[in-house]
Order: sequence, then structure tokens, then C-alpha cells
Amino acid sequence: MLQNAPAWKSHRIGLITNQAATTNTIVPSRKALVDHGFNIVTLFSPEHGLMVDGPDGHPMPNGMDALTGLPVISLYGQKLSPTASDLSNIDILVFDIPDIGCRFYTYLWTLSYLMEAAAFHQIPLVVLDRPNPVSGNLSLAEGPMLAASEASFIGRWNMPVRHSCTLGELAQYFNATRSMSTLLEVVSCKGWDRSDFQPEWGIPFVATSPAIQDFASMLLYPGLCLLEATNISEGRGTHLSFQVAGAPWMNGKQVAKLFNQLVLEDLSALPIEFEPFHSKYANQPCAGIQLQVLEPPFFQSMSYGLLLIKMIKELYPKQFQWSPYPTSVNKDGQRHLNKLLGIPDAEQLFDLPLQSFIAQVSKLTFVADWKEAVAPYLLY
Repeated sequence: MLQNAPAWKSHRIGLITNQAATTNTIVPSRKALVDHGFNIVTLFSPEHGLMVDGPDGHPMPNGMDALTGLPVISLYGQKLSPTASDLSNIDILVFDIPDIGCRFYTYLWTLSYLMEAAAFHQIPLVVLDRPNPVSGNLSLAEGPMLAASEASFIGRWNMPVRHSCTLGELAQYFNATRSMSTLLEVVSCKGWDRSDFQPEWGIPFVATSPAIQDFASMLLYPGLCLLEATNISEGRGTHLSFQVAGAPWMNGKQVAKLFNQLVLEDLSALPIEFEPFHSKYANQPCAGIQLQVLEPPFFQSMSYGLLLIKMIKELYPKQFQWSPYPTSVNKDGQRHLNKLLGIPDAEQLFDLPLQSFIAQVSKLTFVADWKEAVAPYLLY
């Protein structure tokens, strides 16, 4: 797009972006666009802020961008959607934020609010599409699908947890299926095969949020993020976020041995000791397991995350607890597991006998109709 300037290049542009959005030479896209003469007048930022350094779930303030000198309006703080005043001097909205392919990763839902605002104010919206780092292989998509009763900012509309789409594809899908009437254009990325994972792109990894610092965290995130709803550390405050599970009261060797007996050969658990510097159990020694994905092209994390919680709950019935997870969009943090999984009464699932639990997990995570539903909107 930088080489083939669109007609709207000189229009007054509102750019929704963050520091994770870069060119393939790791230049922030907002700087590249400004340097190429795009008339950006306002920046909007999602959760974690423009610089991708805000803590999970914390409201982010408005500000000024030191790199471009442009004003920054936060869409994760006092509001989730731009106001009429925010849009009064904007002719066109452009969205450029990388995603990691998971329903409860919030950048998608910032895009959804933007689509609604663009439709209401009749402002065109351009999505600069980016590859899905955990591939667009729809056979790897995983549920549960989202029940309407559990809609929230970490899942507004019915879709799987791991969706295997790009944000541009999802924008087209929701614009059509929800009759949003957004004046939408998607600029496709070039050279991506939807079976490719991020390490195959030949482009350096760029952290998409403070806790997603490498590809392994992206791949494990859907399943291990469920630990947020428990008193088990998911590794926040370490360099292994969403790759470990532990607590001061756990025995890592015991958990690793049992987990390895239950799982398939595409995943391995190793005993580990760690000490988070923030979040759960900050500055407390924890024991637990580190998960290593052995076969990324076939790996699906949801069933393993659910099984891990079930196993720890039964191993440590006196220590294990369900926990609230307060955020800017869920002040008291209640029903967090329901919101993550997108199903009501989610905690009751873990009271089932093991074989019944496994059968129910298999049923919940299977998303047979998703590939057919999104097929008309796929770009790659």
C-alpha cells in the first residue's frame, strides 16, 4: 500500500494502531504511513495502549505519540468506542493492529466497536489485514462457541475461541452476518499461505502485548489463559507467560508426570520452578509445569488447558480455587471463566467424572460449522 497510494491518502485519517503494528522491516506502521505522506490526524489505541506496555485489563489514558507528535485517544479506558467528537475531524478510519487468533484477545473487539461507530457516522473504514500467527488452518479452530448470555468485551459475538481467521476476514464476516452496514474495505496482505505459522514468515517476532513475548505463548494462549479464572499462575510476571502453570503449593514433578500420562504426543510437560515479579504470587517461589508444543501444525490448546485445570483441581482440592479477574471492562472480575469459555455455568464442567469431562470437552471444542460459515469471507 505504501508503494501504491490509495485515493484516500490525503484525506483526514484516524489510525487505530499500536507499537506491535510494523512493516516487515520493523518500522512502526504509523511512522511509515506518516513518512510516506499519509494525512493521519489522530491515533486511537486499544488495550495495553499505543506502546503495548499497559498491564492486562488496566484502563489506558489519552496522550501524545512521541514518535509522530499526533494525539492518541484511548479506546480502552473511559470508553471502548470513539465518540462523535473524536470523529469530527476524520474523513476515514484505518485499522492496523496484529492479532493472535483468539476470541478473548481484545483487539478484535476494539475493531468491532470501531465498525459500529464507522457505520453510525457513515465514515469509511479500512482494515490493513495481517496474517494469523497461529495459522489460518480452519481444521485447527476450537470452541466453545460463544453463548449470547456470556457476551462481554472478551467475546461479543458468536464464534470459536481459536478462529483461524484474520481480522480482515472476521470484519467482512461480521459486517455481513450482523448487517452492520459498515463502509468496509480490507487491504489484503501479500504472500501469506494460511497454513503458515509465524516462525515460517521470515520476519522477526514482535510482541503483541506485554505477556505475549514469543510464538510459544501465542500457540498456548487459548488454553492456558483459562488459568486467569483460577488461583494458578499462568506465568504472568515471568518470561514464560502462558507457557507455565504453577503455585506455591504445587509439586511440579507430580503434575508433570500425571499430565504426560494423559496427553498426546504433540505436547510435553516439564517440572519447573519460577517466581513472578508481578501478578499472581508476585515475589513468591512457585512450582509447576512448563508446556512444550512438539507438533505446532497439529496442536490445539483448548482441550489441554481444560484438562490441566481439571487435573490440578482434583490433585489439590483443598488448595485449588476459582478466582475473580477484575479488569477495566469487568470491574468485579466475576464469572471470568464463563466469559473466557463463552458458556454459562462453566465451573460445573469440572465437577464431572473424568471420562464424562473429556467427552464434554470434546463436544464443546468441536466447531464443525465454522469453516462453512466463514468460507464466503476468506481472503487467502
